[in-house]
Amino acid sequence: MRALVLADSCNPEWPSLPIVGYKAAIALAEVCDVTLATHVRNRENIEKHGKGKCEVVYLDNEYIAKPMYKASTIIRGGKNVAWTAGIAMSYLPYIAFERQAWKHLGKRIRDKEFDVVHRITPMSPTLPSWIAGRGNVPFVLGPLNGGLKWPPEFKAELAREREWLTYVRGAYRHLPYLKRTYRESSCILAGFKHTMADVPESCHDRVVLLPEVGVDPAVFKERIPNESDRLTFVFVGRLVPYKCADVVIRAFAKSDTLRKHRLLMIGDGPDRPMLEGLIKEHKLEDCVELSGWVDQGEVGNLLRSADVFAFPSIRELGAGVVVEAMAAGLPSVVVDYGGPGGLITNECGRKIDLGDKEHIATEMCKHLEELAADKALRESLGAAARQRVEDHLTWKAKAEQTLEVYKWVTGQREGKPEFEVQ
Repeated sequence: MRALVLADSCNPEWPSLPIVGYKAAIALAEVCDVTLATHVRNRENIEKHGKGKCEVVYLDNEYIAKPMYKASTIIRGGKNVAWTAGIAMSYLPYIAFERQAWKHLGKRIRDKEFDVVHRITPMSPTLPSWIAGRGNVPFVLGPLNGGLKWPPEFKAELAREREWLTYVRGAYRHLPYLKRTYRESSCILAGFKHTMADVPESCHDRVVLLPEVGVDPAVFKERIPNESDRLTFVFVGRLVPYKCADVVIRAFAKSDTLRKHRLLMIGDGPDRPMLEGLIKEHKLEDCVELSGWVDQGEVGNLLRSADVFAFPSIRELGAGVVVEAMAAGLPSVVVDYGGPGGLITNECGRKIDLGDKEHIATEMCKHLEELAADKALRESLGAAARQRVEDHLTWKAKAEQTLEVYKWVTGQREGKPEFEVQ
């Protein structure tokens, strides 16, 4: 099987989407012949970390990408807020990226050097493809992830995140090339059901549910057994409004039982001063620690040394950190909304119904107390979480699942593939 993989965001040293694009492409190259088309900005780090078995073609659209990125940063008021606006501002640069891909690889596509063309990144369902359908080669789109509505209970967090563009997000359906993209896609990979709902209904017979998040077992190893009576509960994420890191602190503040244990909060961001104030207000200095930002390898080590993962984020699309905690063999307590709710089952964690902060904090306190009191339950849930990852969510497993999709769109297998993890 010969695949042309389009991944403008593909960088082993950049968090979130870029490292997902890199890991996915490298894993795919282990199961089929991959030509990876990516942005020239990724060259240094890809060459440093290795391109695996990929043939890599670097494309340069900086003539438009650079000024649009600068304008986006100014309009958004920074790099880490107003994500919807950031996606909108990347429309023209991405179309330019694919036109560059066609310029360099179009003849090879037309000459059928590739059995399939697969766009991995960007993953937003709002960004169309210019190449889809060109060259009469099956086109695979995704995994896409997006379309998760802001919970009405969290309008204040929406405002602090400067997500004002969400009110007119539906306008993306009128973008040039969007209808063509969905019409010409042989298969659309959707990370979760909330994204499938954002895909035109006329395409649902071509949608395969496949989360974009994966994990490297060599980095996120199974946890080290803790023989201490003092447990470590851990939160990992940027300290920004929608992650609701303060909810875990409030859960600890409610419980004399939890105060006997330790809460480690890994990450940094604009909410840190607020969290420090909350810790001081509730006199939690002896049990709550803010570690700041650490690299991915250290996150893996810290997860291995913890006992329970607590993650109250209320608008999480992919939730890669949840998979990392599962890989470490930790039971997770999450909000049943978006990515976390799709990844966690009752056999490997606990899910909290969406509600306001007070509701989530109260329910989280209850579940954390339950896990603190029951070692056998912690171990059972953690082992099931680890097994779920090994079966379905390693990069190797995901590459094999993607290969089944390629076989389907090229007529080498009958029936649309379906995978257990949504």
